[in-house]
Amino acid sequence: MKRLGKLAVNYLRMADTPLMLLCVAAAVFGMVIIFSATRSYENGRYMPVQAFALLLGLVFFVVFSLIDVDILTDRWYFLVGFNILLLIALRLFGVEGETGNRSWIRFGGIGIQPSELLKITFALLLMRQITRLQESKKGISGVFSAFSLAIHFALLFGVYVVISADAGNALVFLFIFAAMCFAGGLNILWFLVALALAALATPVLWTRFLSEYQRNRILAPYFPELVDPDGLGITWQVRQSKIALASGGLTGQGYLHGERAQGEMLPFKHTDFIFSVAGEELGLICCAGIMLLLTLIIIRVLMTGLRSGSHRDLLLCAGFAGMLTFQVFENIGMCIGVTPVVGITLPFFSYGGSSLVASFAAMGLVSGVRLRQKGRESSQRLSG
Repeated sequence: MKRLGKLAVNYLRMADTPLMLLCVAAAVFGMVIIFSATRSYENGRYMPVQAFALLLGLVFFVVFSLIDVDILTDRWYFLVGFNILLLIALRLFGVEGETGNRSWIRFGGIGIQPSELLKITFALLLMRQITRLQESKKGISGVFSAFSLAIHFALLFGVYVVISADAGNALVFLFIFAAMCFAGGLNILWFLVALALAALATPVLWTRFLSEYQRNRILAPYFPELVDPDGLGITWQVRQSKIALASGGLTGQGYLHGERAQGEMLPFKHTDFIFSVAGEELGLICCAGIMLLLTLIIIRVLMTGLRSGSHRDLLLCAGFAGMLTFQVFENIGMCIGVTPVVGITLPFFSYGGSSLVASFAAMGLVSGVRLRQKGRESSQRLSG
């Protein structure tokens, strides 16, 4: 027992304990809001599931922080095989979630969202690819290098969208990709080329590949009177979210006393619109606290990468920072009506075991960067 305690103390000294505490604080804060948001539901499993996910997430944080990513990515074919198996399983056994996307695999009452795991493996594989391209004679900004990076992203993005029709979570892959390519030193001209190609492809994608419902989803935040004149259709969710946030004022209507949080007016209030519940019941101060916590986590991830002294570690941290930044921006944006509603949860706060566990696992990999850095510093001091 004493040896176990010594190992725990040594781990906390070497690992990124502040990052772990920030993540736990955000998850516990989220559970407080989830409890209020789900009180009106008949099913009482939400809190036990989220509590178990938090405990499992802590285990994953510790385990993933001890993984040597260099050894893991050297065996990249296992990661590729894992991704292929996940996508095949989603194609064969995937079921539609509440939003209509085929993005879940369910075993009885247990649901797994493969996209959460794919984000981690995608970042690891992309880290290896960018590192090898940086070390090659042509460098990362050569035509072949840029083309191979684009193919890597397009394959995962395209296959995932075709199988799941979940364009919202697929966009997270785009921001992981962009953040890592930028951190890897890809020439800015390639980003401009990508934007130009996207602009040229938009009319074709808009008319041939997007349904009327999807087009209206995108237009709703900017032209609500055009797609939903009476406000009772596609803009209903966001209207209720904005009303909830506005009615909360500075300090809120009181915990467990929000009109929409405790009623049935606000849809997906424990997942997509958890931020609106917080705003209605605990006010602007609570919303500012949520954004501060998430900002501190993102800053901690970036600082860990910048201080690592390793290009590989910087790439990984940049990818996960990009992932969190986009999810936070998109979720809060759709709650306040400035971005389309695409079903992206608020990291650490929204209900969802897959999302919470995967977020802790990703932060565990970031903690591993700091752990290895401290290990190297200790070795240098001993050798000196």
